[in-house]
Amino acid sequence: MTSSSIAKQFVPALFVASLVLQLTAATAMAAAPQYTNPLIQQRADPHIYKHTDGYYYFTASVPEYDRIILRRAKTLQGLATASETVIWRKHASGEMGAHIWAPEIHFINGKWYIYFAAGASNDIWRIRIYALENASANPLSGTWTEKGRVFTHLDSFSLDATTFEHNGQRYLLWAQKDPESNLYIAKMSSPTTITLPAVLLAKPEYAWETQGFWVNEGPAVIKRNGRIFVAYSASKTDDRYCLGLLTASANSDPLNPASWTKSPNPVFISNEKTSQYGPGHNTFVIGEDGQTDILVYHARNYKTIVGDPLYDPNRHTRVQKLYWNADGTPNFGIPVAEGATPFRFKSHNLPGYVIRHWEFRAKLETNVSNLGDSQFRLVAGLAGSGTVSFESANFPGYYLRHKNFELWLEKNDGSTSYKNDASFHQRAGLADSSGLSFESYNYPGRYIRHYNYLLYVQTLSTATDRSDATFQLD
Repeated sequence: MTSSSIAKQFVPALFVASLVLQLTAATAMAAAPQYTNPLIQQRADPHIYKHTDGYYYFTASVPEYDRIILRRAKTLQGLATASETVIWRKHASGEMGAHIWAPEIHFINGKWYIYFAAGASNDIWRIRIYALENASANPLSGTWTEKGRVFTHLDSFSLDATTFEHNGQRYLLWAQKDPESNLYIAKMSSPTTITLPAVLLAKPEYAWETQGFWVNEGPAVIKRNGRIFVAYSASKTDDRYCLGLLTASANSDPLNPASWTKSPNPVFISNEKTSQYGPGHNTFVIGEDGQTDILVYHARNYKTIVGDPLYDPNRHTRVQKLYWNADGTPNFGIPVAEGATPFRFKSHNLPGYVIRHWEFRAKLETNVSNLGDSQFRLVAGLAGSGTVSFESANFPGYYLRHKNFELWLEKNDGSTSYKNDASFHQRAGLADSSGLSFESYNYPGRYIRHYNYLLYVQTLSTATDRSDATFQLD
């Protein structure tokens, strides 16, 4: 940037700088969750259950489709390195002898249950739903007992069972072919028995649900904001695999098809810029803070697949924060790039406003529906020296940098001036030590602040200035 440009400048407040140096950024960072993707390599159809014992329990399909595994850890990131226990293996012959798919673990009425799909050894495509039960407090130990098949209304290809409770009644959701792969729901009279009739919830109908195969599968339930949301996967399991969404009022009857509305467009799709393809078969789990919703799913980091994608082993388990729109609907955003998950940066003094880029200019805005525009990875500073830089979530390789003391999103050109302009010292929040402020690396005393909803690097003198220069991680 050029020092001759005239931006709105103020005299640095020395006492503020002194305060900043006394505080640690680590304290301010504690509130917002951050994870490293992929969380677990070669684990597809992931399911994570947060139990009252404080552990997260993880299971998923393995590439060999021959066993069911479990991990547990006190944190989601801890699952990445937790030891893996094989709790069950496929039968040598007959039913449950092939294609062991998409296990889910649930704790119901004091016992653990795993629902999974399996084929027969002599007919690997005779996929049906089965259940295991374990009465031990720790499901990685104790005995898993086969509870047999979970019978549905048809004897056809069926899989991806999940369960949820609503108003005191437990329900089962699953996918079943009739003649396409549809989604069904039924009441449960026990953890392994449904009460007929089964109700058709959704069938593939839109173009994005019928690419390669006509598929609705992998239902996952989250209840928020007076509604029941069911995310589901659609199309073939290559780069066209994606998530759709069903919505019902929490006051409606889940067994009434009229209660449900299908979103006309997919809510989560492949992203060329972040190199994540075929995101799907998700679940939802609560974060370590007990408040943040986390989206769990699988994706590949390459588009072209040789052979049947079902046997391509590199669908990796991934996690990222699930955001919520102002109207109470979930905002899935984009499958973020590999590495550390991004944050949003909320204004300290303009509630609801976050930093975003718009036509590459950095500004504050509320109700940002294009979530990726408002997500940035806080990475090691391009200039080094203990600094940080803001890398765009939806334009990887583009960073926030100041130019004429204005903040812009621009591609890294590798020059020293760019690196210096895009590097900042992370400080404790100038107006609130639980937040963060960012001081220019090459113009000490100037901080990122908003002014008239646009972002600048300026010197600060008033309490308002310091509030404008304080942000909360989200």
